[in-house]
Amino acid sequence: MENSTGAAIAGEGTNGSTTDGPRHYEPGNIIIFDQPWENLRLGDTFQTRSRTITEADVVQFAAMTGDWHPAHSDETWATENMFGRRVAHGMLIVSYSLGLVPNDAILALRRIRSINFKQPVFFGDTIHVLGKVAEKREMGPEVGMVLGRWRTKNQDDETICTMELEALWRREGASQEAMSAIQSPQ
Repeated sequence: MENSTGAAIAGEGTNGSTTDGPRHYEPGNIIIFDQPWENLRLGDTFQTRSRTITEADVVQFAAMTGDWHPAHSDETWATENMFGRRVAHGMLIVSYSLGLVPNDAILALRRIRSINFKQPVFFGDTIHVLGKVAEKREMGPEVGMVLGRWRTKNQDDETICTMELEALWRREGASQEAMSAIQSPQ
């Protein structure tokens, strides 16, 4: 199978035949998130586009959440402490990691099982997400559950954090009416 640019999709032949193994999707070709739950394969992996973290991001996040800890907001305090300069909020990095992943077939984030922070993120660092379909479970005729294992990395390929999360995924043939009910319960 080919994408819209004519490039072959990893794990699939150019004649439309599929293989049983996992596939890898590169930035700009993350069609895994357009597919219904049935088309996902255990072991499918992806890499997102990148995003640079700025001082404005951190200030806006602090204003929005009320988290003005000096590690994020006080240059003098931060230079005299553990990381030697200001760092981004861990939850800001988690939020941006979630936002970097396309979500066309994802109906809802069900649960974040774990988050482990490995390295700080400094102003000017550029992050991206590597992810893997680790588990699939049927939830009903309209929805399946996918467990993803994600690794957020910086521009030096250092792991910033790891996450395990569950997402509710649209199933093949799911009715538009059912999807609307799931997305906006009354």
